[in-house]
Amino acid sequence: MTTTTTATQAPVQLLDLSVQHAALADQLQRAVMKVITTQQFVLGAEGKALEAEIAAYTGAKHAIGCANGSDALLLALRAFDVSATDCVVTTPWTFFATAGAPARLGARIAFVDVEPGTLNLDPAKLEAYLGTCRKDATGVLREPVGNQRVAAVIAVDIFGRPARLDRLEAICKQHGIKLVDDAAQALGASLNGKKCGAWGDVTTLSFYPTKNLGGAGDGGMLTTNDDALAARLRQLRVHGGNEKIRYIHSEVGWNSRLDELQAAVLRVKLPHLDGWNKARREHAKAYEQGLHGLDGVCLFDEAGKGVEHIHHLFLIHSARRDALKDHLQKAGIGTGVYYPLPLHLQDCFKYLGYRKGDLPVCEKASDTVLALPMYPELPVASRDRVIDAIRRFHGK
Repeated sequence: MTTTTTATQAPVQLLDLSVQHAALADQLQRAVMKVITTQQFVLGAEGKALEAEIAAYTGAKHAIGCANGSDALLLALRAFDVSATDCVVTTPWTFFATAGAPARLGARIAFVDVEPGTLNLDPAKLEAYLGTCRKDATGVLREPVGNQRVAAVIAVDIFGRPARLDRLEAICKQHGIKLVDDAAQALGASLNGKKCGAWGDVTTLSFYPTKNLGGAGDGGMLTTNDDALAARLRQLRVHGGNEKIRYIHSEVGWNSRLDELQAAVLRVKLPHLDGWNKARREHAKAYEQGLHGLDGVCLFDEAGKGVEHIHHLFLIHSARRDALKDHLQKAGIGTGVYYPLPLHLQDCFKYLGYRKGDLPVCEKASDTVLALPMYPELPVASRDRVIDAIRRFHGK
């Protein structure tokens, strides 16, 4: 493969939604105008229909819409009564919201390092951490620093690759801990034939515009097979009130509802999701073939046994990441760094006492990972430009 980059070539964007939206423009306009005509903008027919469609798609019994993916995490933990007397275990290698949710509830956060090949929460390291905890006289597991109850684990299906949810689910059940699957980047992904959305006690989803299924603004959803949990989540999202009897409240909740305009947009897009994810896998396969064996570039474990990856992002490790990023930028190719600083080293979490070197796998990744252009409509010629530019950087 040989391509020539000239000053007249259009930039290769990391993500470009314009082609997708242009193809669906008429359907999107009709869906939005239908909502405007009905004048029902919140908790209406579109939202209920989307909830049913997402439940059917993921294989979950219930789906509950909410305002965004961050609120979905917060609602999930609140539904488990997580508070300042509790500890939540999670990964340091994720978007801030994953740890922001327990922090907002006052819970202590325990970070556990990730696997080198996937950058997902490492089950072996989770087991090792839980081994440092003790059970009190009532059988409740308590973390070693502040003696808080270990209430929940939040796993993340990072970049569209399912975490080892089978092992994590078994570990959590063994210890009586709730498992939240943060699948904000993984709608459509599956493990052993079971889709993200049907694992653990509850799954949280995001419909932020850049996601594989993205709206025209913020939006989120939770899925669960637990009837009582679903009922409580529906209550919490409307100020802790009864959705059928207005102005009656049994607890204090949030105003976190998925509006009808977003639901309508998402319903137009949902039937296309599997095709879009297939296109992403084809791009990923071409990247893997084009970059395989290249000195200085390390590929992730993209296709583990039983894994259906949806490639929300496509990342590589590069020993000279920053120089490669500059090289690609000069060639008109967009890239991204996910993530430049692990959560346990963020200033806002200094009070937890973590130091550099405590979680070495994610710390190393913050110096080496680079995201390449990835979206379903990425032109093959643009993808080949990316591969060729990386090979030229490495003298190939």
